[in-house]
Amino acid sequence: MKTYRVAIVGLGRMGSTLDQSIAAASHVSERLQVVAGAETIPERRTAFQEKWGIETVYEDYQEMIEKEQPDIVAVCTTATGLPKPGNRAPSTTFRDDAHADMAVYAANTGVPMLFVEKAISCSVQKADEVLEACREHGTAFNTGVLRRFNGRYKRIREMIARGDIGEPQAAVVYGAASLMHVHIHWMDTVSYLLGDPDIAAVRGDLLPRSIEVKDNRLEEDPQGLFQIAFANGIEAWSVPNGGREYEIVGTEGTIRSMWDGAAVTFRKVDGTNGWPLQWEGEIFPEETPVSTVVSCLEDLVDAHELSRPSLGNIEVTHPITEACITVAESHRQGGRWIELPMQNRDLYVFHV
Repeated sequence: MKTYRVAIVGLGRMGSTLDQSIAAASHVSERLQVVAGAETIPERRTAFQEKWGIETVYEDYQEMIEKEQPDIVAVCTTATGLPKPGNRAPSTTFRDDAHADMAVYAANTGVPMLFVEKAISCSVQKADEVLEACREHGTAFNTGVLRRFNGRYKRIREMIARGDIGEPQAAVVYGAASLMHVHIHWMDTVSYLLGDPDIAAVRGDLLPRSIEVKDNRLEEDPQGLFQIAFANGIEAWSVPNGGREYEIVGTEGTIRSMWDGAAVTFRKVDGTNGWPLQWEGEIFPEETPVSTVVSCLEDLVDAHELSRPSLGNIEVTHPITEACITVAESHRQGGRWIELPMQNRDLYVFHV
């Protein structure tokens, strides 16, 4: 079994310190070995060395990639490269986009596999650059929207594809959240459960609705609501209350992920009168949780070895990113439906 060399850019939470960080996932996988890390904050470089026993660290990520020639680069900085909390743009002209710029650089230097934390860009224009670079170089790509790598969500997707709820008609996400930090997860999860259909149009609101998009940019990541019209006729909505639950409604039943994937329940439609039956109890409680980060990285390796698309490949990630940013454009235009591809590709949404 080949071992792949991993280099991490950004040695904070997702890079190093979380229980499900890239470093932690690589440590438990037989197929991955972290060989270096890059970080602008000296204390984080030292902490990374002490925690993982990896001496090779850099301040400059480009120097790291050039010297180490890794198989996988994991971009784990904030979206803009600013240290947290950094939850507001430092000036009215700030437009940095670290995730996108780092991803493009790594792809253009020939790195075969990329993990990029979400969201992959702050504008659709920058997402376009990531898409073009990955296409040009055949870069295998996954991002940090990790519900795709959760076993329960996989089984829900399989049930829907099998026809257990009939023809899917609508999807609802319950919960209040920020646009780029969390809605990107929700849009991606809904798309994944439905089989990643093409997105035809998006509308939405930023909260509070008095928020103004000035100079084609947002200074911080706002709360929001979205509605998605998929090309196959299915629509999805977010409801700004609840516990991060997903509900997919079909012609013959409904399936619901509760407590952000901790449990799943299901009900059929009564064939005699068409009314929904009672919810069943948890329908696959035996599902043993596994690290979604390990699954994500190993899927990336499988995609590379087998020359197949990864589960969160750039062709999937790009339209979800565009849809998320389109919510802000819809708000800017008074809440109207915006067809994809969106025309205003330079709209910038600052987020961490």
